[in-house]
Amino acid sequence: METMKKKPIVAVVYNCLMALATATLGAVVLSWPLLAVFVKIQKTNLIVKTTLATVMKNYTQLLDYLLLPFNDKLQMSNFPTSSSAARHFYECKLLFELAIIVFVVGLLILIFLKMRKRMSYIYISRTTALIFMILPVIILPFALMNFDEFFIAFHHLLFNNGDWLFNPATDPIINVLTEEFFAGCFATGGIIYELYFSCFILSKKKEL
Repeated sequence: METMKKKPIVAVVYNCLMALATATLGAVVLSWPLLAVFVKIQKTNLIVKTTLATVMKNYTQLLDYLLLPFNDKLQMSNFPTSSSAARHFYECKLLFELAIIVFVVGLLILIFLKMRKRMSYIYISRTTALIFMILPVIILPFALMNFDEFFIAFHHLLFNNGDWLFNPATDPIINVLTEEFFAGCFATGGIIYELYFSCFILSKKKEL
């Protein structure tokens, strides 16, 4: 009986962490083509007086720094980085690396349980999955009505300093990383999160 009680808790924690890690990493990876689209539409490359290709090259360098564990030096070819911005990017790097660790460990657990035919340990019911899907919907109206306030609240939640407040004069990269771009990234992460739990809703497996 005790084992049966523990299984749902383990499954909920596992899937919550995996959904967040998957959504985070998916949003970061897909932010590359997303930025290309926004720069093209908003023509923000003209603000920094460079080409779309140059912007994307520098953003690739930024993503390499944020996602590759052994890349410990941030250097964008055409965009200077202030010390405060460098600290913020480093804090982001730590969060993304945590997401990578959670995702890789979670994937290994999934493979192990699949091989041992013990998938029930991480399976959640359709009802539980639906609850997790509803939670972001509660936040959605606030985010849509005032994304700027939502964005600020999000940063206050994750960071304990003001390093995320970039000055365009010292960190021109912020001119191309617009509010609309970040909103698109959040939307992408939200969609991936919803798709993750929708797999349980659409699953033919009987609820445990």
